[in-house]
Amino acid sequence: MLDTTRRSLLLGGGLGSLGLGLPGLLNARAASVGTGVPTGLPSIRSCIMVFYYGGPSHLDSWDPKPDAPAEIRGEFKAISTSVPGISICEHLPLTARVMHKVAIVRSMHHAMRNHDSACTETLTGRLPPGGDRENFSEVPVSFPSHGATLSHAWKARGLPLAHASLPYRIRNVVTVPGQSGGFLGPGYDPLLVESDLASQSYRAELLGLPEGIRGPRFERRRALLGHLATTVPGAAAESFRPYYERAFALLDSEAVRAAVDLSGEDPRVRDRYGRGLPDPPRGDDRGVPENNGAWHAAGRLMRGQNLLLARRLVEAGVPFVSVYDYQQQGQNWDAHSQNFQQHKNHLLPPADRAFSALVDDLDARGLLESTLVVALGEFGRTPRINKDAGRDHWPDCYSVVMAGGGVKGGSVYGASDKIGAFPATDGVTPADLAATIFWRFGLDHTQEIKDATGRPYRLAEGEPIRGLFA
Repeated sequence: MLDTTRRSLLLGGGLGSLGLGLPGLLNARAASVGTGVPTGLPSIRSCIMVFYYGGPSHLDSWDPKPDAPAEIRGEFKAISTSVPGISICEHLPLTARVMHKVAIVRSMHHAMRNHDSACTETLTGRLPPGGDRENFSEVPVSFPSHGATLSHAWKARGLPLAHASLPYRIRNVVTVPGQSGGFLGPGYDPLLVESDLASQSYRAELLGLPEGIRGPRFERRRALLGHLATTVPGAAAESFRPYYERAFALLDSEAVRAAVDLSGEDPRVRDRYGRGLPDPPRGDDRGVPENNGAWHAAGRLMRGQNLLLARRLVEAGVPFVSVYDYQQQGQNWDAHSQNFQQHKNHLLPPADRAFSALVDDLDARGLLESTLVVALGEFGRTPRINKDAGRDHWPDCYSVVMAGGGVKGGSVYGASDKIGAFPATDGVTPADLAATIFWRFGLDHTQEIKDATGRPYRLAEGEPIRGLFA
């Protein structure tokens, strides 16, 4: 279901939670307009960011080290891909087949070693205001997400834009900074679309109108709210108006309901993305701890369907879609123990299926060149395997996978050293990734946005990775 109610749509606070990005669902064409910043490439229309919360092991996925000692190399073999000279983990066979459409950055790095701070820097491209810490509940200022920054940058040009996220927040209680409008305000929060595990679907009926509230009755309610808004004194009335106008448009939008309703999707396409894994037997030999309810719940997660929904939202005109693969609560990519069992049996196979399906599907529909796909975690894992057959947090070097949007398919940018510990060439930071995303949208990444105090910030503090694009 959607993280709102009909009542909240008609109240100022609730409207803020919907975000000014929602008009992108109502006007897909506006998202294709750039700013005239020369890139040498057509500006992209959309970006899908797949975020693997917990931190995948780069050595056991995109940057294997087959010649390293066993305590570094690990248990997995490297396999060839559709591009001669590029090898990836044996448990990514489907992605290996589409490597000619994919690029790997093997030199991403930053200094944040805790999940929340690393997520913040990764999702905003900025150093966390509270430093390297695990809980940001007491940090008063947070930076906006990439989607929020994009929405704000295009709003200044009068364009209605959108940012959607799914299928949950990283944390249930305290939202990790980097997932919201931050200092830009709640009007730039994304539309949060949640999944229904019981029906393996996404429910959009809360965005529709109840039976009998269409036609004249709906228009009377619209007029009443408009009248009430005029009672707000001064400039506040005008600032309030866009919220309720867009909320009403969303309530009556068939396009939105169609995008999140997967029931009409070809079952073969749904199968191609993956519908989730069956619950693993308790106490089996696949590395699942005895009575670990987190893994049993994780088996039912709609990880593949999330990426399918992202594709559908892009088709509906949403320029920025964030997909959170796992969350803080329960099992995720944070494999401090039994790293190889977890990656082999639970983490890599669904990710491999869904990512490769997304790339192929976007390509088949003519959307890959105009859609940039970015897949990454908040950090990688330690080169040396620990005593629990796991790998620990490692932000000093890890990998990012990209496809579409003008990316040079079948290429590798940057390199890690011989054990995957540090960048050896062409180091890349989250700030550079942010600059790359905005640059590909046709924006000048050096232009400024301001917080509530008027303090200016560049859209991104890094520099675009121009060498990664054709």
